[in-house]
Amino acid sequence: MITDARTEGAGKRNGSALPQERAGRLSRRSFLAGSAATFGALGLAGCAGTDGMSLAEAEKLYGPVPTEKFPIPATDISKVDPKYFRRTVTYETKEAPGTIIVDPSNYYVYRVEGDNVATRYGANVGRAGFLWNGDAYVGRKGEWATWTPPKEMIQRQPEVAKYAGGMPGGLENPLGARTLYLYQNGKYTLYTIYASSAPDSIGNGITSGCVGLLSQDMIDLYDRTPVKTKVIVLPA
Repeated sequence: MITDARTEGAGKRNGSALPQERAGRLSRRSFLAGSAATFGALGLAGCAGTDGMSLAEAEKLYGPVPTEKFPIPATDISKVDPKYFRRTVTYETKEAPGTIIVDPSNYYVYRVEGDNVATRYGANVGRAGFLWNGDAYVGRKGEWATWTPPKEMIQRQPEVAKYAGGMPGGLENPLGARTLYLYQNGKYTLYTIYASSAPDSIGNGITSGCVGLLSQDMIDLYDRTPVKTKVIVLPA
């Protein structure tokens, strides 16, 4: 489980361990203490990504979302390895359609579609010491959710103490546009699958155990994931 989150009560509404990702905006950099070193930007090779996805197709898939409560800007796809772009893949599993499978070793999240097919998303995952695995389910969902830093994080990073009562949803909020809260046996685990606005975090282990997808990917997954959906987190 997440070291940072152990002292936070699961009953605190919309609370979650901070996904300590590297972000482009200065106001988010204060959340980075203890996270991984700065990542280099990864450029696209030529005009096409892996599996034949063109640059134009990727730009459309990860373009701006102006209809949101807080309009989402386009993702800078030059900072994402093309192998992490969303795509439909062959994936052999006996799990029911709709099941979410997190593969932290390869930085992927799968949504089972049936007939050995899945939608695959690139992800960031927990850094060393914060990895976890097991079965869970989506206990609740949140759009532009409030983020509440755990007490241990406030002790280590006093600058986040101002959010002890909760940071309102918005583009600066670490949880982003959508959040799936993971539960086990009726209790919130303090882990989430959330929307990341840091494209260079995808394909890296940098969070406090949570799993982040690009905002456009997370919206896609969120819209197709009802409460009670089974979630499997594989061993790293």
